[in-house]
Amino acid sequence: MKIPVTFTVNGKLHSLEVEAHHSLLDVLRNQLHLSGSKECCSEGECGACTVMLDGRSVDSCLIFCAELDGSAITTIEGLERNGDLDPVQKSFIEEGAVQCGFCIPGMIMSAYCLLKHNPAPTTSEIQEGLAGNLCRCAGYSRIIQAVQTAARTERHE
Repeated sequence: MKIPVTFTVNGKLHSLEVEAHHSLLDVLRNQLHLSGSKECCSEGECGACTVMLDGRSVDSCLIFCAELDGSAITTIEGLERNGDLDPVQKSFIEEGAVQCGFCIPGMIMSAYCLLKHNPAPTTSEIQEGLAGNLCRCAGYSRIIQAVQTAARTERHE
């Protein structure tokens, strides 16, 4: 059964018909061809599929797309502006926080959302903000440093 939904993804309005059982992740990757959000656990445990939904960080594998009529979604692809990476994306590159890269879109989205709500987080607040994101390459110290760098950059310190 297909359900009509209209929502905004990365600033662009989309009107789609989606299967009732399809997750936001399914629709982002398979209907909208936005492959930045990664499918890994499909259980909301790893954070690889993290996106921003109406201003909050969510695991897109756990959200039924049919429930999102009128919502605003930002994916990793939506962070760059006019060809320029967001400061969070830049800091992950500069700090060497990108290893295999699989978890990075979700990490960046969680960090982006954290900094939107708390522009000057402590190390513990960063750890808490990224707690739902797993890195199998164990690059957490560089990831935390990247978030700290992005916070300083956005505050222009």
